[in-house]
Amino acid sequence: MKKSTIWLLAVIMFVAFFALLFLQVSYMKTTLNARNAQFDEAVKRSLNNVSVQLEQDQTLRFLEKDMQESENQYPLYNQPDYGTGTIRHQSSTTTIIHPDGTSETTIEQSITGNNPGQNQPGTGVFISPNHGANTIPKMSYDMQQEFSKRYLHEQALLNEVILKIMRTASNEPIENRIDFRQLESYIRSELLSNGMNVPYSFQVIDNNNKVVFSMPGFSNKDEKAIYTQTLFPNDPPAKLNSLRVYFPSKEDFISAGMKFFVPSLLFTFILLITFIYTIVTLFRQKRLSEMKNDFINNMTHELKTPVSTISLASQMLKDPSITKSPEVFKHVTGVINDETKRLSFQVEKVLQMSLFDKQRTTLKLKEADANDIVVNVANTHVLKVEKFGGELDIDLQAEKSLVRVDEMHFTNVLFNLLDNALKYRREDVPPKLVIRTKNEGNKLLVSIEDNGIGIKKDELKKIFERFYRVPTGNRHDVKGFGLGLAYVHKIVKDLNGTIRAESELGKGTKFIISLPVITQK
Repeated sequence: MKKSTIWLLAVIMFVAFFALLFLQVSYMKTTLNARNAQFDEAVKRSLNNVSVQLEQDQTLRFLEKDMQESENQYPLYNQPDYGTGTIRHQSSTTTIIHPDGTSETTIEQSITGNNPGQNQPGTGVFISPNHGANTIPKMSYDMQQEFSKRYLHEQALLNEVILKIMRTASNEPIENRIDFRQLESYIRSELLSNGMNVPYSFQVIDNNNKVVFSMPGFSNKDEKAIYTQTLFPNDPPAKLNSLRVYFPSKEDFISAGMKFFVPSLLFTFILLITFIYTIVTLFRQKRLSEMKNDFINNMTHELKTPVSTISLASQMLKDPSITKSPEVFKHVTGVINDETKRLSFQVEKVLQMSLFDKQRTTLKLKEADANDIVVNVANTHVLKVEKFGGELDIDLQAEKSLVRVDEMHFTNVLFNLLDNALKYRREDVPPKLVIRTKNEGNKLLVSIEDNGIGIKKDELKKIFERFYRVPTGNRHDVKGFGLGLAYVHKIVKDLNGTIRAESELGKGTKFIISLPVITQK
């Protein structure tokens, strides 16, 4: 797959994912705003109803109080009467005797006037059905007149109450006008009737902005969770009081219906992470494929050179004159031997690739002294360093140097690092290599430092990858497959250690290996 195709797929998927994420977030914000608006509306409606109930309670108190006072001022209407009698409702059973001798019994509601001392029997027997016909309409008319007078009287009383409320109610302190326990009951009842079973606390503020009552738990930290309602809004503007209600769990109440968004976003991010990982893997595989192609080309060149040299030397041995010159014969056989070793080394490098296909290398671990291994490697390598006019120093500071390693592979690790130090030396500066060991806690640190060409910072994180080789411009004198440091990294990791590199371009590179130390029992 072409790199451009991978980039096109990546862009399309990223756009699709972010569009989906944007739609989810937009819908969530819209839903939250709608629930917040519903919460605000329900609270405002509840508090408005509470304010109306308080006004009704105040009106009722004034009405009861003034009714008594006003009735004392109008005794004429306390006990309505007509002449010397009183109006009285009476239920009676009536038996009517008709002229033909038949009788009829009825139950009727009658209103009669009764003078003091006069007894009206509960039942009566009438000789004629027309008896008392003029009395009933008169009674009905008198009752209507009395009802009208009573209505006008009550209306006058109400008008007086209204005027008194307007004149005097706002002058009383708010704590005398309302019952705070009753106020809490009204708030709770109205909230429940609007489907809001949420905790709350409230304050009552007088017209001087002074708190006259406050429930425990009231807080001014979150202004968005505080709702204000004017109490007795018909009072003069300078005498208005207010009720402030705080809902500490407002956010929880609003977000209670949004729980399904959390798993939705979670799964969206999981898909996004999976997609990113897939794209990164595709690019990595693409780069690995390119590196393998370069590796095959490089390997072909590296293997072809010693084979050609051996072939040429073997042809020279066929010449009879060669056998007559011992020095030439020795030189040719030496070339064949050197090139054979070189070819074997290159083949060994290729065979090391099999290590990377295993999750963990099969190592023959045993206890060994790291200082001894460093000394042996230094003694073997010192001749190569001196060949280039350089020097190799060792500084064995580690007192606890007993580690559990595979000696062969660990020795190869040190050899690879020293070989790289010589490969990437500066041509105009004699190489200087330092191998140092020291303890850091329960770790043994083995560092190999050189004064070579160094590595750029952006290349440091790639040097332990398979087939990767640091670019060296147009130089072709440094040969290799890009497997050495990858092999070093894998072996150190399988030994439960770590390796890192520090480098500065043009000044040299330092590799630091950290291995766990075996504690003596």
